[in-house]
Amino acid sequence: MDKEQQYKRVFGHLDANGDGKLSPQELQSCLGKIGGELSLEEAEIAAALMDSDGDGFLSMEDLVNVVESANEEERINDLKMAFKMYEEKEGCITPKSLRRMLSRLGESRTVNDSKVMIARFDVNGDGVLNFEEFRIMMA
Repeated sequence: MDKEQQYKRVFGHLDANGDGKLSPQELQSCLGKIGGELSLEEAEIAAALMDSDGDGFLSMEDLVNVVESANEEERINDLKMAFKMYEEKEGCITPKSLRRMLSRLGESRTVNDSKVMIARFDVNGDGVLNFEEFRIMMA
């Protein structure tokens, strides 16, 4: 089952009345089924925040956007944690810190090897990787 089919299946399960839209009440009910609590007012606010066409309901596209956005946030948080492992000084990965981390991971590299690796993704040419450059490297 591909991702789109999974989204359709979940959306169909959440869409209790089968009208192709999630109402605030359906959103409230779904959260209640998984142990969450949401007042109707909170569900209306959540629906309004996620609703892309302003009709007060969530389409499948709205649901997919919310899930994909949450997944991207989680991915960025994971990358930030990984970046901190390599980081030598505040905000950047140096050739020395990259060599040291690769060594810990069992990969023996020289500082020059690390400079070459960094140079491939060093957009601003400062000889180190900032988080955005690291993110591009990890993509």
